[in-house]
Amino acid sequence: MPEIKCKRYCKTLTVKDDPALIKEYTEAHSMGKAWPEITQGMKDVGIIDMEIYIFSNRLFMVMETLADFDHDSAFAKLATMPRQSEWEASMAKFQNTSADASAEDKWQLMERIYKMDQKEERRAIEGQFVFS
Repeated sequence: MPEIKCKRYCKTLTVKDDPALIKEYTEAHSMGKAWPEITQGMKDVGIIDMEIYIFSNRLFMVMETLADFDHDSAFAKLATMPRQSEWEASMAKFQNTSADASAEDKWQLMERIYKMDQKEERRAIEGQFVFS
């Protein structure tokens, strides 16, 4: 079996269906605009890379992590990181969620239902292995 490079998690969230708010939310996530403490906190808990895509008011996140990443404990730790709750509260005005919700509460894990040549099934919470 090839060496496991990382795990991939896919998540979804909806934002308010308001073009002005969607534009503002998109700008808050544009290059260089996300707060550095937020990005560093994600790296500190084992998130290697993250991408967010948008279609209408639906967001889709691809999150790649270290191979030994434990989703629940990492997000519990992330919630305690500097400025994390402030960031979540500031983003809540765009999202269909409450101002005190954590990132884990907002972003819902998606189950993979198809992968070309898939050999193994895994629950969303476990992440999908990405091989080198």
